[in-house]
Amino acid sequence: MKKHYNALIVDDERLARQDLKDLLKDFENIHIIGEADSVAAAINSIEELQPDVIFLDIQMPGESGFELLEKTKVTAKIIFVTAYDEYAIRAFEINALDYLLKPVSPDRLRRAIERIENQEDIDLAKMKRLTNIDHLFLMFNNQYKFIPIKSVVCITAAGDYSELFLCDGHKGLVQKSMKEWDDRLPENFCRIHRSSIINLEYVERLEEWFNYSYQVYLRGIKEPFVMSRRYAAKLKENLK
Repeated sequence: MKKHYNALIVDDERLARQDLKDLLKDFENIHIIGEADSVAAAINSIEELQPDVIFLDIQMPGESGFELLEKTKVTAKIIFVTAYDEYAIRAFEINALDYLLKPVSPDRLRRAIERIENQEDIDLAKMKRLTNIDHLFLMFNNQYKFIPIKSVVCITAAGDYSELFLCDGHKGLVQKSMKEWDDRLPENFCRIHRSSIINLEYVERLEEWFNYSYQVYLRGIKEPFVMSRRYAAKLKENLK
């Protein structure tokens, strides 16, 4: 038996909401529990209804769908819906579950629903490399948050997760592997150990340690990180 999902539709256009509701009638496991036509209304609906899935329009009057996710705690799966391809691309790159372009096609909607059912995340390895002006939309310490790439000081392995250290002193777990970070981070990020990636912009100094290894001191982080000898030459080259 298929699991049922409670869904909230957030879109400022009444006809767009109705069109999506009509399409979702074909999916017995999607139960629409509410609608919202603005960011303010959506915040109230999310807090009251606690949906499993949010179909979220990106561009709305006053505030965008992106801003909604910064203003309230959201644990639901997010599927962005937009008429603007440029926004859809950004949504795709910030790791939403999926995105749909208006007018939404039944086949494309079906694939998005399948992602919900399979708990399938978008494959980061197939996406282009990030730049320092990009943001990632991640579950950070059990809350969705936009993380500016330039604010990441370092990343360390934590089992199936990884831990981000940010320049404002915060740190938290995200469900991303070190390989995923390696595949996407800009060139100013460098692997210094199998369990550590650092942002070269925050390097204060290197100190020789035992067995030809080094300790790397990063701005804003008290304890140094160990750099194994295999990565030392590469880091020194990058710091020139």
